[in-house]
Amino acid sequence: MTICEDLWDDDQGNNSYVGDPMNELLQENPDLLINIAASPFSYVHYQDRVAVLKAQVAKAKRPLIYVNQVGAHMDIIFDGRSLAIDENGAICCELKKFEEDLQIIEYRDQTIKATTAFTVPHDQEIALIHDALLLGLRDYFHKSGFKKAVLGLSGGLDSALVAALACEALGSENVLAILLPSIYSSDHSIQDALDLVKNTNCAHHIIPIKDITQAYETTLAPFFEGQKAGVAEENIQARTRGTLLMAISNKFGHIVLNTSNKSEAAVGYGTLYGDMAGSISVIGDVYKSKAYDLARYINRNKEIIPSNTIEKAPSAELRPDQKDSDSLPPYDLMDEILFLYIEKQKSKEEILDQGYDLNIVEKIIKLVNNAEFKRFQAPPILRISPKAFGPGRSMPLVAFYQ
Repeated sequence: MTICEDLWDDDQGNNSYVGDPMNELLQENPDLLINIAASPFSYVHYQDRVAVLKAQVAKAKRPLIYVNQVGAHMDIIFDGRSLAIDENGAICCELKKFEEDLQIIEYRDQTIKATTAFTVPHDQEIALIHDALLLGLRDYFHKSGFKKAVLGLSGGLDSALVAALACEALGSENVLAILLPSIYSSDHSIQDALDLVKNTNCAHHIIPIKDITQAYETTLAPFFEGQKAGVAEENIQARTRGTLLMAISNKFGHIVLNTSNKSEAAVGYGTLYGDMAGSISVIGDVYKSKAYDLARYINRNKEIIPSNTIEKAPSAELRPDQKDSDSLPPYDLMDEILFLYIEKQKSKEEILDQGYDLNIVEKIIKLVNNAEFKRFQAPPILRISPKAFGPGRSMPLVAFYQ
């Protein structure tokens, strides 16, 4: 009997223990290996997990039963997928992912076999991410004792994704979408949001924020006199929306869902106490480029997220004709560099060695480092990658980076 990390040694010294526990246990000549684990989900982790288990079977020349936890604990998601591997390293059975399951394994004469036929699954990465987010969201509400969710629905991709996932995880009757148009909100964005409401059948309200933001600007006019309008005025709109969503949450007990994606969180493209508000960040570990794949997967059987939401250029709509590309490199390029810097923990020099432009790499790294104080105040994020923002990536809020 071993527990989780006891097996994680690949004979290359990649184990935090002074000695390998398996080397000690194998001296007792066991008949069967059992490992009970709480191995978190990551969309790139499963093959590594299987490789480690098979390596231990090859070392022991004994069958292995691997029992993994299933369910979500705040930000960490456990995917289940328990395994039985025979003495030859062949997988006899794999239990269900993201839900509880039971399988009887017959053990006789130092060999095992499953009581039902098993076919090796070929899981799409994006399908695993989708199912993981559903489990994380559902368990967050169930284990917290809450049922109702509220979110701001802009007509953009991110809020549409979160709304669609929430309706699937919690039931559309438990999701309230609030449309908060400003003077810069385009007619097509409002219509896209209304189309999603229709497709998901969730409740919605429209609360224009023009008068509220104008009142802020009038109040602040004496202090801002002589100053050119800019980011401060743009952020008033985002913070007005955050204030209204939190007021609805306080009044009716709905949990505010944060709709920021990982690309935005990485480079600080979000407003503290505005669109960064919320109790749980649903797609905060999903890069923008992968968010498009997730939207198309959600639409695999029928249109849930309006096609125009997926196809149009992303925009915060906080000023006339604003586009994300005005402030950021193209998301496909930026996400590649972010993945190397965050998940792979590559240095600037190592990233440049892969052929990326110096100015773009330096800009992105500077944005990531300077936005740490924002992420420190962000809601917990459902983790689906090897390195999500939050407790698993502790960084100093203030540091001198060279």
